[in-house]
Amino acid sequence: MFSEPILFLVVLLVIGFVAKNQSLMVAVAVLLVLKVTPLGDKVFPHLQSKGINWGVTVITIAVLVPIATGDIGFRQLQDALKSYYAWIAIGSGIFVAVIAKGGLNLLANDPHITAALVFGTVLAVALFNGVAVGPLIGAGIAYWIMWIVNYFK
Repeated sequence: MFSEPILFLVVLLVIGFVAKNQSLMVAVAVLLVLKVTPLGDKVFPHLQSKGINWGVTVITIAVLVPIATGDIGFRQLQDALKSYYAWIAIGSGIFVAVIAKGGLNLLANDPHITAALVFGTVLAVALFNGVAVGPLIGAGIAYWIMWIVNYFK
Protein backbone atom coordinates (compact mmCIF):
# COMPACT_ATOMS: atom_id res chain seq x y z
CA MET A 1 0.00 0.00 0.00
CA PHE A 2 2.76 2.48 0.88
CA SER A 3 4.70 2.73 -2.35
CA GLU A 4 7.46 5.29 -2.80
CA PRO A 5 5.18 7.77 -4.62
CA ILE A 6 2.59 7.60 -1.84
CA LEU A 7 5.24 8.01 0.85
CA PHE A 8 6.75 10.96 -1.02
CA LEU A 9 3.30 12.59 -1.33
CA VAL A 10 2.61 12.03 2.37
CA VAL A 11 5.93 13.73 3.21
CA LEU A 12 4.92 16.65 0.99
CA LEU A 13 1.53 16.77 2.70
CA VAL A 14 3.24 16.99 6.10
CA ILE A 15 5.55 19.72 4.80
CA GLY A 16 2.50 21.62 3.52
CA PHE A 17 0.80 21.21 6.88
CA VAL A 18 3.84 22.36 8.88
CA ALA A 19 4.33 25.30 6.53
CA LYS A 20 0.58 26.05 6.64
CA ASN A 21 0.50 26.12 2.85
CA GLN A 22 -3.06 25.36 1.78
CA SER A 23 -2.25 25.19 -1.95
CA LEU A 24 0.38 22.53 -1.41
CA MET A 25 -1.87 20.54 0.93
CA VAL A 26 -4.82 20.61 -1.49
CA ALA A 27 -2.63 19.66 -4.47
CA VAL A 28 -1.03 16.76 -2.62
CA ALA A 29 -4.37 15.58 -1.20
CA VAL A 30 -5.90 15.51 -4.69
CA LEU A 31 -2.91 13.57 -6.02
CA LEU A 32 -3.07 11.11 -3.11
CA VAL A 33 -6.76 10.46 -3.75
CA LEU A 34 -6.08 9.93 -7.44
CA LYS A 35 -3.09 7.70 -6.67
CA VAL A 36 -5.02 5.31 -4.43
CA THR A 37 -7.97 5.02 -6.82
CA PRO A 38 -8.13 3.54 -10.32
CA LEU A 39 -8.95 7.03 -11.58
CA GLY A 40 -5.31 8.03 -11.18
CA ASP A 41 -4.16 5.73 -13.98
CA LYS A 42 -6.50 7.55 -16.36
CA VAL A 43 -6.04 11.11 -15.07
CA PHE A 44 -2.26 11.27 -14.43
CA PRO A 45 -1.20 11.06 -18.09
CA HIS A 46 -3.51 13.95 -18.97
CA LEU A 47 -2.40 16.03 -15.99
CA GLN A 48 1.23 15.38 -16.81
CA SER A 49 0.91 16.28 -20.49
CA LYS A 50 -1.62 19.12 -20.25
CA GLY A 51 -1.58 20.25 -16.62
CA ILE A 52 0.86 23.14 -17.04
CA ASN A 53 -1.16 24.51 -19.97
CA TRP A 54 -4.38 24.16 -17.98
CA GLY A 55 -2.76 25.90 -15.01
CA VAL A 56 -1.53 28.77 -17.16
CA THR A 57 -5.04 29.09 -18.59
CA VAL A 58 -6.61 29.21 -15.11
CA ILE A 59 -4.08 31.82 -13.96
CA THR A 60 -4.73 33.86 -17.11
CA ILE A 61 -8.48 33.72 -16.47
CA ALA A 62 -7.93 34.89 -12.88
CA VAL A 63 -5.76 37.78 -14.04
CA LEU A 64 -8.36 38.83 -16.64
CA VAL A 65 -11.35 38.76 -14.24
CA PRO A 66 -11.01 42.50 -13.38
CA ILE A 67 -11.40 43.27 -17.10
CA ALA A 68 -14.50 41.05 -17.31
CA THR A 69 -16.04 42.66 -14.22
CA GLY A 70 -15.33 46.16 -15.47
CA ASP A 71 -12.92 47.00 -12.64
CA ILE A 72 -10.18 47.56 -15.23
CA GLY A 73 -10.87 49.12 -18.59
CA PHE A 74 -9.18 51.23 -21.23
CA ARG A 75 -9.27 54.28 -18.99
CA GLN A 76 -7.33 52.51 -16.21
CA LEU A 77 -4.84 51.18 -18.75
CA GLN A 78 -4.35 54.64 -20.22
CA ASP A 79 -3.84 56.12 -16.74
CA ALA A 80 -1.44 53.34 -15.76
CA LEU A 81 0.71 53.85 -18.86
CA LYS A 82 1.56 57.32 -17.60
CA SER A 83 3.56 55.67 -14.82
CA TYR A 84 7.00 54.20 -15.33
CA TYR A 85 5.88 51.36 -13.06
CA ALA A 86 3.49 50.25 -15.80
CA TRP A 87 6.32 50.16 -18.33
CA ILE A 88 8.42 48.11 -15.91
CA ALA A 89 5.45 45.73 -15.55
CA ILE A 90 5.04 45.45 -19.32
CA GLY A 91 8.75 44.69 -19.73
CA SER A 92 8.63 42.17 -16.91
CA GLY A 93 5.62 40.45 -18.43
CA ILE A 94 7.37 40.17 -21.78
CA PHE A 95 10.56 38.90 -20.12
CA VAL A 96 8.90 36.13 -18.08
CA ALA A 97 6.73 35.02 -21.02
CA VAL A 98 9.85 34.59 -23.16
CA ILE A 99 11.63 32.79 -20.31
CA ALA A 100 8.63 30.51 -19.76
CA LYS A 101 8.68 29.53 -23.43
CA GLY A 102 12.23 28.25 -22.97
CA GLY A 103 11.03 26.41 -19.87
CA LEU A 104 8.36 24.57 -21.82
CA ASN A 105 11.01 23.51 -24.33
CA LEU A 106 13.31 22.30 -21.56
CA LEU A 107 10.58 20.31 -19.80
CA ALA A 108 9.51 18.74 -23.10
CA ASN A 109 13.05 17.83 -24.19
CA ASP A 110 14.69 17.05 -20.82
CA PRO A 111 11.96 15.67 -18.55
CA HIS A 112 14.55 14.34 -16.06
CA ILE A 113 15.16 17.93 -14.94
CA THR A 114 11.54 18.05 -13.77
CA ALA A 115 12.37 16.30 -10.47
CA ALA A 116 14.83 19.01 -9.46
CA LEU A 117 12.48 21.79 -10.54
CA VAL A 118 9.56 20.29 -8.66
CA PHE A 119 11.70 19.83 -5.56
CA GLY A 120 12.83 23.47 -5.73
CA THR A 121 9.25 24.61 -6.16
CA VAL A 122 8.04 22.51 -3.24
CA LEU A 123 10.79 23.96 -1.04
CA ALA A 124 9.86 27.49 -2.07
CA VAL A 125 6.14 26.87 -1.49
CA ALA A 126 6.64 25.12 1.83
CA LEU A 127 9.47 27.12 3.36
CA PHE A 128 9.16 30.58 1.82
CA ASN A 129 5.40 30.78 1.20
CA GLY A 130 6.08 30.87 -2.52
CA VAL A 131 3.58 30.21 -5.28
CA ALA A 132 3.75 27.04 -7.35
CA VAL A 133 4.33 28.69 -10.70
CA GLY A 134 8.02 27.99 -10.12
CA PRO A 135 8.53 24.92 -12.30
CA LEU A 136 7.76 26.71 -15.54
CA ILE A 137 9.69 29.89 -14.77
CA GLY A 138 12.41 27.82 -13.08
CA ALA A 139 12.68 25.67 -16.19
CA GLY A 140 12.89 28.80 -18.31
CA ILE A 141 15.67 30.28 -16.19
CA ALA A 142 17.48 26.92 -16.21
CA TYR A 143 17.06 26.75 -19.99
CA TRP A 144 18.64 30.16 -20.51
CA ILE A 145 21.48 29.53 -18.06
CA MET A 146 22.21 26.19 -19.75
CA TRP A 147 22.10 27.88 -23.15
CA ILE A 148 24.55 30.58 -21.99
CA VAL A 149 26.91 28.02 -20.42
CA ASN A 150 26.86 25.89 -23.60
CA TYR A 151 27.33 28.94 -25.79
CA PHE A 152 30.54 29.94 -24.01
CA LYS A 153 31.93 26.39 -23.78
